[in-house]
Amino acid sequence: MVSRALTRTHEHSSGHSPWRQTLRRIQLYLALFLFLFVILSPFFWIVKSALSRPDQLFEIPPVYLPDATLENFKTLAEQVPLYEYVRNSLIISTATAILSVALAFMAAYAFARIAVPGRNVLLWLFVLTMALPEIATIVPLYRLLAEAKMLDTRTGLIIVMSSVLVPFTVWVLVAFIQQVPYEIEEAAIIDGANLFHILTRIMIPLTSPALATMVVINFINAWNNLLYPLAFSATEQSKTLSVAITEIFQARAPWGRPWNLVSTLGVTMVLPAIILVLFSQKAIVRGLTRGAIK
Repeated sequence: MVSRALTRTHEHSSGHSPWRQTLRRIQLYLALFLFLFVILSPFFWIVKSALSRPDQLFEIPPVYLPDATLENFKTLAEQVPLYEYVRNSLIISTATAILSVALAFMAAYAFARIAVPGRNVLLWLFVLTMALPEIATIVPLYRLLAEAKMLDTRTGLIIVMSSVLVPFTVWVLVAFIQQVPYEIEEAAIIDGANLFHILTRIMIPLTSPALATMVVINFINAWNNLLYPLAFSATEQSKTLSVAITEIFQARAPWGRPWNLVSTLGVTMVLPAIILVLFSQKAIVRGLTRGAIK
């Protein structure tokens, strides 16, 4: 009896009684529900608009669960060369993600392992280039691509977007490479390993979660980029899916802007990113949490 009384007194004094725990759990679930509602509501509305008939978009009261139709996707494919744009986006985004991570990995290894006077200053100056607005680089980049005869080419877009993504990728990868004990590389050097072996057999496997994370992030950034494809592409051979938003807005509908096609294009652009994140979420979590718990 005495022990039960002491237990109840302790629970009451510490504020961990069952009803308080239940109340906190309910508050947590309500906060989580509110967060998900705010985050998912715009996506639900976009999907709903993409699957609705055009005349259902402005009905009052709104139709929240319309009869699903793929007519908007067919109309979008008739208005813009959807297949070519999707193909270009996939090629450019994939190549940009791989190239930017590969270049950044080598630069990050140099910053993390090679003792150069002023190394930290050079790294911060390199990272500060991210503060330069993209619009400020349009004219010089346009002239460079024109001189290299790379305007309106997928290769030119890959090079430009990779150069923009490299500084942030270097900044992230340097921290991960510094977490790898240098003694591992010393042991490999004693066994006769050269720099190529160290990079391919030690550093890449140990930092693979971070590399996979940055590939996904850079792919999404390149996939969503509008400014560079809009400025440096003129024909279907290099235009990306993001450019289609400017082309479908040129069409007029009886009710104004073609919001049904805008929503359809939004769904088309979001789905690949969602699929990529779902398939690589384990690698992303490992990359984001590596080093937090030793």
